[in-house]
Amino acid sequence: MAGVFSPTANIVTKLVLYGLLGGLVTLAGGAWFFPSTTYATGEGIVQPQPVPFSHEHHVGGLGLDCRYCHTSVEVSATAGLPPTHTCMTCHSQIWTNAGLLAPVRQSLATGKPIRWNRVNTLPDYVFFNHGIHVAKGVACTTCHGPVDRMPLTWKGASLRMSWCLDCHRDPAPNLRPKEAVFDTDWKRTAATPSGEQLMTRYHIHPETLSDCSVCHR
Repeated sequence: MAGVFSPTANIVTKLVLYGLLGGLVTLAGGAWFFPSTTYATGEGIVQPQPVPFSHEHHVGGLGLDCRYCHTSVEVSATAGLPPTHTCMTCHSQIWTNAGLLAPVRQSLATGKPIRWNRVNTLPDYVFFNHGIHVAKGVACTTCHGPVDRMPLTWKGASLRMSWCLDCHRDPAPNLRPKEAVFDTDWKRTAATPSGEQLMTRYHIHPETLSDCSVCHR
């Protein structure tokens, strides 16, 4: 009796099965790897803004303190964006007719705030407070990267849950004296208190920092 399937049927079947298996492995690997890519996290990607503000110029060049523009960073959950009159403190006197600053002048004239595009976003189910991090000796650059060297602002870290937990479980390497939190040129020296000493000084307890309720409320 002649066979129902041709001699090559087994080979074709195996190739199809191997192809399906390979596809499933590829999909699973992609699903695992994709969330960590810069495309997914936005890390290192410049966000277009209505005004091409340069932290490199204002912070690195002119030496402006972070708090000059982000006035609520020490006491609030949000760092705050500067109102237009903060920009015009200087730009009513310098670069008064610069085309790049036309949106700033228009904002002042109309009373409508500049619509900046957010660079660092967190899901609605994540609670984050700038003030407590500043109070515990976590520097701006720890999360936001070298802002004093950013001609245009990009996202300095992935802000993924695993990234946050790495610090919450072992905060010591990321701590500095509170008076140095806004110093973008700060370097640790032999005289600097160790991270462990700062943990004691600022009452930081890693054993509780990875509790779900710390960030999810």
